[in-house]
Amino acid sequence: MRETRVHNGGGRMTMPRSRGAASGFLLILLGLWGALVPFIGPLFDFAFSPDREWTWTAARGWLEVLPGAVTVVGGFLLLSSRNRFTAMLGGWLTVLAGAWFVVGRALAAPLGLGNAGAPVAATETKRVVLELAYFYGLGALIIFLGAIALGRLSVRSVRDIDYAQRSEYAQRSAVSTTEEPLASDDVTEIQPAEETHSRRHRSLGGLFRRGDRLAHR
Repeated sequence: MRETRVHNGGGRMTMPRSRGAASGFLLILLGLWGALVPFIGPLFDFAFSPDREWTWTAARGWLEVLPGAVTVVGGFLLLSSRNRFTAMLGGWLTVLAGAWFVVGRALAAPLGLGNAGAPVAATETKRVVLELAYFYGLGALIIFLGAIALGRLSVRSVRDIDYAQRSEYAQRSAVSTTEEPLASDDVTEIQPAEETHSRRHRSLGGLFRRGDRLAHR
C-alpha cells in the first residue's frame, strides 16, 4: 500500500503563477517603453537630443536600453514563474533596473558612459515631462511595482499552501499511477493445501478400491 498523504506545509517555494502576474505584465510594458522610447520618441516630437529616430548612442544603450531590457526580463520571470525564488529574483531585477533609470544619468559622466542628451522642449513643462517619462518617473514607477511584487511574494498565504498541497498530491498520484502494475487477464485459482491433499487422497483411494473390485471379480 503506497502512502499518498500530503504534508501540511506543501512546497514552500511553490506558488500560483497569478501571484506576480499583474505586476510582471505592467513591468514588461514599462521596460519596453524605457528601451524603445529613445528611438521612436523623435517620431512624435518627444525626445532627448539627438532628436533623430532610431539613432544609437552608447549612452542610450547603457542608460535606457540596458535597464529597459532588465526590467522586461524581471517582469517576465514574475509573470511566468511558479517558483517563489525565481519570481523574487525577477522582482529584484526590476527594482535594480528602476534604480538605474533614476541614478544612471548622474553616474554616467564619472563612469564614462556618455551623455544621454538634453530634453528637446520649448517649454519648462515639456522638459519636466520628458525627464519623468524617460528617466526619473519611469524608474520610480518600476521600483514601486517591483517592491509591491516582492512584498506579495514574501508572504506565504493560505492560497499558496493550498496550491502547493494540490500540486504535491497531483505529482504523487502521477507517480503512483505510473508504478501501478498492469492488470492481467489470466485467472489463477488458489486452493487451500488441505483441500488439495484430501482430493489426492480420495483419488488414490478410489484407484485402489477399483483395483480390489477387479481382483475379486
